[in-house]
Amino acid sequence: MRPSTRYAQSGGLNIAYQVVGDGPLDIVYVPGWVSNLDHAWEFPRLVHVFERLSAFARLILFDKRGTGLSDRNVGFPTLEQRMQDVQAVMDAVGSRRAVLMGTSEGGNMSMLFAATYPERTVALVLNGSFAKGLWAPDYPWGKTAEQVEEELASIARDWGGAFDLSNAAPSLVHDRQARDWLAGYLRNSASPQDAIALWRWNTEIDVRNILSAIHVPTLVLHRTGDRWVNVEEGRFVADRIAGAKWVELPGDDHVIWAGDADRALDEIEEFLTGMRPEPVSERVLLTVLFTDIIGSTSMAAELGDRRWRDVLRRHDDLVRTELRRFGGVEVNTTGDGFLASFQGPTKAIQCAGAIRKSASGLGLDIRAALHTGECERRGHDLSGIAVHLASRLLGYAGIGEIVVSRTVKDLVVGAGIAFEERAAAQLRDVPGQWQIYTANPVPE
Repeated sequence: MRPSTRYAQSGGLNIAYQVVGDGPLDIVYVPGWVSNLDHAWEFPRLVHVFERLSAFARLILFDKRGTGLSDRNVGFPTLEQRMQDVQAVMDAVGSRRAVLMGTSEGGNMSMLFAATYPERTVALVLNGSFAKGLWAPDYPWGKTAEQVEEELASIARDWGGAFDLSNAAPSLVHDRQARDWLAGYLRNSASPQDAIALWRWNTEIDVRNILSAIHVPTLVLHRTGDRWVNVEEGRFVADRIAGAKWVELPGDDHVIWAGDADRALDEIEEFLTGMRPEPVSERVLLTVLFTDIIGSTSMAAELGDRRWRDVLRRHDDLVRTELRRFGGVEVNTTGDGFLASFQGPTKAIQCAGAIRKSASGLGLDIRAALHTGECERRGHDLSGIAVHLASRLLGYAGIGEIVVSRTVKDLVVGAGIAFEERAAAQLRDVPGQWQIYTANPVPE
C-alpha cells in the first residue's frame, strides 16, 4: 500500500517525505534528477525496489526541493541546501543516523553529506553515480557542452510524451508500460522549465575534490554497459573513496529498477546487514548460449588496454542489443564473451547468428555454443549439467562457427535451420558421447 506523505520544514520550504518499514537500520533514498513520491508507487518495478529495501530497514523517501510533492519554483538549489533538506527529513522522523543511498545525480549530494556529516551517516551506497557533470581533460567521460544542449533541446521538445528509454533503461525500450509510466512520472515530477533548469544544474556538479574526505563505509555499484553514466565514472569515484567496495554488475541499464534489480539489491543488503538473502532455486528447461571472441588475447596485446576496452565495450553493446531483440536473458559475462539463456532454441540460434554478423562489422570473429537442458536457476544465476555441457561445446567451435548439441538440433526441426554433423565427442566432466552439429541460421 502507498504510504502516507508528510512534510518537513527546511529553510522555510516544505519537503515531502514518506516512511516505509520499521527495520533497525534507516536508509534515506536520494533519487536522481526529479521524482514524485506518489507516482512512484504506480510502477511495480520501482515498488519492488522499495519493498526489498524496507524488508530489512526503515526506508525514508523524499522529493528534493523543486520536484514532486515538495515546494516547487525554488530556483537553483545548492548541494548544501539539499543536505539541509535531508537533515530536516531525518529530524522529522527521529533518525539520528542513516545510510545515504544515492542513485545517479542523487549520489553527488549523498557523497557531500557523508563527508560533511559523518556523525549522521552510517554508510554510503552509490548506484550509477558520477563525480563531475561535464567533460574535462582529466575527466573524459563527462558530457560535452554540445551534448548537454542537445539533451536540453530534447527535453524542451518532448517533455510530457513517451520517454526514450534507450539510455536510461534499454532493457525496457520496447516495454510500453514502462515508457508510459515514466512519462507520467516525469510530468508529475517537474514542469518543463524546472526539468531543464535542474538538468543544466546537474551538469555543473563537481565533487571530485571531496571524495578523499569521505570516511564512512561505502559501496559503489555500477553496471558495465551503463549508457547514461559511463562505468569509468563509477570506478573513478570508488578509487578515490578510501576503503570503498566496488561492485561492477552486468547489464547496460542506468536506473536501478530496470534490468536485474535484485542483483544490485542483493549486494546492498549484504553490504549493510552482512547477510545475503538466500535466493529461491527452481529447475527449468532453458537453452543456454555461450559466446566468445576468437583471438581476443592477441588482439588485446596488439591494440593496447585503452583501445581494447573500447572494442570490448562496443562488442558488449551489440551482444546485449541482439539478446534483447531475440528475447535472451544475460546471465553473466566471461571477459570476452557472454552466457545467456533463452526459453527456446530457435531464437537462441538466430541470436547467435545475429551476434556473429554484427561482430564482424567490428572486425571480430565470434564462436558460439548452445545446448537445451534442465537448469537450476537461483535468482540471476544458472547452474547444472546443461550449463556445463554448453560451456564444453564451445571448445569445439571454430572461427565463426555455432555448434549445438543433438538436443538442440532435434528441437528445431522445421525451423529452416541447416545443420552439418560433426564427429561425436567425449566432453570433459560430462558423461557419455555427445553428437555435435554446426548450425547455419538463415540471415534475417
